[in-house]
Amino acid sequence: MNLEKRRAFFEQLKANNPKPETELEYSSPFELLIAVLLSAQATDISVNKGTRQLFKLANTPQALLDLGEEGVRPFIQHIGLFNSKGKHIQETCRLLLEKHDGKVPRTREELEALPGVGRKTANVILNTAFGQPTIAVDTHIFRVSNRTGLAPGKDVVKVEEQLLKRVPKEYLLDAHHWLILHGRYTCKARNPDCAQCIVEPLCGFKQKTGKGKVRGDI
Repeated sequence: MNLEKRRAFFEQLKANNPKPETELEYSSPFELLIAVLLSAQATDISVNKGTRQLFKLANTPQALLDLGEEGVRPFIQHIGLFNSKGKHIQETCRLLLEKHDGKVPRTREELEALPGVGRKTANVILNTAFGQPTIAVDTHIFRVSNRTGLAPGKDVVKVEEQLLKRVPKEYLLDAHHWLILHGRYTCKARNPDCAQCIVEPLCGFKQKTGKGKVRGDI
């Protein structure tokens, strides 16, 4: 996909959704951090179901630490890997209080030093909470980037590097949300809705069909 097509690609996504946002519910960088920690291998809907009630009771590092694993468990036990996530939440809260005065750090290195926080989670926090032009490559963004020809790559780090180079600068801040929402609702893994896709004319996917059904998909 050349520069002209890439620019048109994001112009279409922007026109359709001028101010894209995460579907995770949060009201502070700390709440977002906890929500993203819980979202690994889980849906945003399931995370919101738990954090909606949890954050009413405890939405600071000290409050969650005081609640303890046992106190947090009822709110997250419907979420996959809740035991390990509960431990990570407690350890993260402890480190935030000990090393960061209870605040969410603003650098990748400091974020990735927190339990359960990897590159993808760090990128989400840097982009969504702190307005940095990063892109967290999840399965949706990986699929869209490869399928459309926007930023091909064999692993998530390579796709991230390609996206940071290939996304026009004026669209970089919101690219993460546009791509993840496009992959979640239109460019789906098994049944992409090619017939209704607003960027279909710019897409290099060779298995497009009118019904949007494909085999052997990414």
